[in-house]
Amino acid sequence: MSKGNRGRDRAAAQRIVEQQKAAERRRQVTIWTSAGVVAVLVIAGLIGWAVLAGQEKKTDASAVSTPSVAVDDGTAFAVGTGPVTVDIYEDFMCPICHSFEQQTGPTIAQMVTDKKVTVRYHPVSILDRASNGTEYSTRSAGAAAAAAVDGKFLEYHNVLFENQPAEGSDGLDNAKLIELGQSVGLGDTFATAVNEGTYKSWATKTTETFASRGFNGTPTIVVNGKQVEGPGNTLPTTEIFTQAVTAAAG
Repeated sequence: MSKGNRGRDRAAAQRIVEQQKAAERRRQVTIWTSAGVVAVLVIAGLIGWAVLAGQEKKTDASAVSTPSVAVDDGTAFAVGTGPVTVDIYEDFMCPICHSFEQQTGPTIAQMVTDKKVTVRYHPVSILDRASNGTEYSTRSAGAAAAAAVDGKFLEYHNVLFENQPAEGSDGLDNAKLIELGQSVGLGDTFATAVNEGTYKSWATKTTETFASRGFNGTPTIVVNGKQVEGPGNTLPTTEIFTQAVTAAAG
């Protein structure tokens, strides 16, 4: 092979190498461009989902019928006018809540009469799972809200605990909830609210607020912002509760 032919062959080989390098660069650009487009689409999709989720959350919140007489961010019903605030979070299917009412309820009632405490009752529904799908905790909490609107919260609260169904049963049906309401002087407006589930979404929202405040069991008793418990996170005795109120009063 002549010297001239070898030179032409090297030049041709060099051109092929350059063409291959250029083709590889184009392939890499195509790959990264496609990946970028996919990433943008995924991010846009996530943003859209977040916006839609936010809209749905706002819609759910706007659908809640908060009882006009509710206090503490619309989560409770106040009884009494004393200087010490007692918050009681309770579930009408909770047997320990019933025990606390039987044990300490009379003392609390006397404190209210003596104008020592303001009690804020927070009906929550953490035991819906214990009523065979009937959502008794939610329905009874909603019924209590309807009773509060008609000025009979404490009376209805008490009659619900006096007729508490067993945990794990179906609970009381709406007809029985209405019958109990009638026994304490509640009428047609109350009955309609129970049958239509007017305050069921409120009960759910109140339960969510309960959880967001760091509580997870009922009854939860809080005196002037401080949770009161017995030894080993047990139900406080009436004596422990009274000591907490006395200390809070100063």
